[in-house]
Parts: sequence; structure tokens; C-alpha cells
Amino acid sequence: MKLDILAFGAHPDDVELGCAATLAKALAQGKAVGIVDLTQGELGTRGTPEIRKEEAQKAATTLGISIRENLNFRDGFFVNDETHQLKVIEKIRTYQPDIILCNTPKDRHIDHGRGNALVQDASFLSGLEKIEVRDASHTVLAPWRPKLILEYIQWNETIPDLIVDVSGFMEIKLKAIKAYSSQFFDPNSQERSTPISSANFLDSISYRAANMGRLIFKEAGEGFTCQTPLSVSDLAALIG
Repeated sequence: MKLDILAFGAHPDDVELGCAATLAKALAQGKAVGIVDLTQGELGTRGTPEIRKEEAQKAATTLGISIRENLNFRDGFFVNDETHQLKVIEKIRTYQPDIILCNTPKDRHIDHGRGNALVQDASFLSGLEKIEVRDASHTVLAPWRPKLILEYIQWNETIPDLIVDVSGFMEIKLKAIKAYSSQFFDPNSQERSTPISSANFLDSISYRAANMGRLIFKEAGEGFTCQTPLSVSDLAALIG
């Protein structure tokens, strides 16, 4: 199945935190969207791989996304090498996305930057004809390179190159995030607190979106960076 947008996350919940409202809006516009998680988040202080798998599926169902896969790379220790690149290339060639969304280049968690580099490199290599990759049925997959790669903003405050107007889609984003009940604020939880389990962190999702929206004179926004020049065929497209 060809996808319009394929979102990669180093951990389950990265995509929801960074760009769930953008994905929800794309789905409402009739776009085909999928998510690929690189790891199971097994090194996380709270929850287990089994719990996080259930939460990831619940979040995907909340958003209305039917395609979600996990590459089961080692949380905290996956590397940007040929073995890992080929597995990411397989997903890119399988789903042939026009747009890829991925982790930010530099962030508090080392997997975010590493995930960014891996997806960026795999996206380039995926377009090379002499690299042969087969799917699970041993079918050779045709080369494919996305037209655009955008990086969603995570822990660090980053100046965006692009802000998507997501007014009207924050409610579903927050619902998808709260599907990860093992990870985020729960006043009744007895688990050890973490930087992302505080009420402040959960609140920050809303006030960051509101601030991004303020910058573009909208109710809410999600910001992205890009390593290549952004282009439009019509200047009017830049004024909504």
C-alpha cells in the first residue's frame, strides 16, 4: 500500500508527541498515513515492551491509523549502519511515502538524533537502484526516495522552518498521547516519576501548540525543521 506520509519514531509515543495533530489532519483530508517505530522503548523507566505495544496500537486506533509497525531495534543502542539502514529502506520502498516525518536531529534523548540520522540516510539510499532489498515474501522492492523529509520538534525548544496549522486537531492528539498511560502524568500512579511523567510535561504539549499557533495567527500549530530548502509552486500557498 502506497502512503502519502510515513512517520518514523525512535520510540513508541515519539510520533504522537511530535506530530500526531498533523497526522490526524492529513487523515481527515483523505491522506494515507502510517507509523514505524524503531524500538519498543524497552529501556524506559516506566512500563514494559508489552504494555507499550498495546498503548501504541491504542494510540494508532485513536488517530485512525491502520498501518503501524515496530522494527524492534535495540532501545538506546541501535546504530546507523548497513543492517539498520536496509531495514528502514525496506519500509520506505514498501510504502513509497511522498513525505517522511522523523525525529529531531538533536535532543535530550540520544535515540532521537540517532533515529533522525538513520532515517535521513536510509531515505537517500532507498533511491539507489543498485541497492537490492527484498520484502518478507522475497519480492525485490523498487527504489524509492521521498520528496520531503520533515523533522518534528521534541524535548528541546527549536525554531521551526515550517509550522502546520493543526487547529481543531489537538483534542485527538492529546487523546492519542494519553493512550500511553504508563508513560505520562497519572496522579494515581505509584511508578517512579520521570521527566515526561509530570503534569508540567503533559501541559507543555498544549501550550507549545498554542504558541506555535500564535506565531502563524492560528489556534494551534506543530513545528518542523527541514534539512533541505522548502519550495512551493505558488506564493499564495504560503498564506493559507
